[in-house]
Amino acid sequence: MAEMMPLLLFITLFAMLMFGFPVAFTLGGVSLIFGYFTFGMDFFNLLPLRIWGVMTNYVMIAVPLFVFMGVMLEKSGLAEELLETMALLFGRVRGGLAISVVVVGALLAASTGIVGATVVTMGLLSLPTMIKRGYSPEVATGTICSAGTLGQIIPPSIVLVLLGSILGVSIGDMFMGAVLPGFMLVGLYFIWIMTVALFRPKAAPAMPAEELAGFTGWAMIARLLRAFLPPFALILCVLGSIFKGIASPTEAAAVGAFGATFLTAVQGKFKYKTLLAVMKETTALTSMVFTILVGATAFGLVFRGMDGDVYLRELIVGSNLSPYTFLAVVMLVVFIAGFFIDFIEITFIIVPVVAPIFQHMGIDLLWIGILLAMNLQTSFLTPPFGFALFFLKGVAPSNVTTAHIYKGIIPFIIIQLVALTIVILFPEMVTWLPGVMTAN
Repeated sequence: MAEMMPLLLFITLFAMLMFGFPVAFTLGGVSLIFGYFTFGMDFFNLLPLRIWGVMTNYVMIAVPLFVFMGVMLEKSGLAEELLETMALLFGRVRGGLAISVVVVGALLAASTGIVGATVVTMGLLSLPTMIKRGYSPEVATGTICSAGTLGQIIPPSIVLVLLGSILGVSIGDMFMGAVLPGFMLVGLYFIWIMTVALFRPKAAPAMPAEELAGFTGWAMIARLLRAFLPPFALILCVLGSIFKGIASPTEAAAVGAFGATFLTAVQGKFKYKTLLAVMKETTALTSMVFTILVGATAFGLVFRGMDGDVYLRELIVGSNLSPYTFLAVVMLVVFIAGFFIDFIEITFIIVPVVAPIFQHMGIDLLWIGILLAMNLQTSFLTPPFGFALFFLKGVAPSNVTTAHIYKGIIPFIIIQLVALTIVILFPEMVTWLPGVMTAN
């Protein structure tokens, strides 16, 4: 019977999530009930100490700071300037508008890491323009959704901070390990867009020549500098300070928050009303993350107290699964879970359970962390509950349907799975840069 308790805990939790109960309170509530009936009142003596230990983790301060940075940049108007400039820069080639959306998505990912803000901003600014220019709704919506989710894998990323904390891996190493896989994904998006433009030119046309007539010479250079320099300076300050060992990820997040505020002021958008809105949104997002973290901490305490991790490890070892087979099973479970629940929930429910087993098998947890981050990125795109799809539908013109968005995202989900497979086959893509930076 004791061996069935961890399984019953999981079944109860997922059943309540499927019925639509709030994740944070479901995690905590189910854990409290099972903890009481399993350990009695002693459970309530252990839980506060465990929660206190997690909530006083210095690394976790980076979460609200990176969120603040992302939300503040959204208000600065830099995204709008970037999108308009990139559209002009790539407008002469077929598929140029779509390529510009991916470039801006990558730059915003490296500046903010906030998926919702990026998708909504690009949806409002780019989608009507792309449809007006004759783009297929499927190509336009798929490109915007997938480019918006690059903030999940290109650092600084909230999910990399959370995964690093859970796996016990340096956040700086997580950021460095994600650089090559992230930009490989951008390259694969480019290849797909150019392929569509080559074989289906009407689905991704070039911009009319008369609209590009004034974008030449010094005027073009001046606009490019005005659009590129602010976000590049912020990226350099945040990631450069981490990679060079000048600042910890938490300190770099503080630099980023200040830098985003400074850039907003330079753009003339910094007002009391703006600051209030940014602080409210930051508080709401951070509270959600940390409330789920508290529930996940209670869940982890109960699961380990029931020896659930021991039973699971014995099951894996007893079934003689090779490390790669177990990795494939975990990746499949995470991918399927992404159809139904959010990446934060998956991170706090599944990752703490499987991490000790990967460690027992001698697998590099840095590599596992990046694989999980890439896999979790698909949770924003997979129907029926892909958040990027909801974000875009909320701001899309009335002639763009949900069916257009669902069809458009399928090629990009396949591309993400191809990228995940490449990183599985070539772990050096993750480990090379951290190794070089450590050696230097």
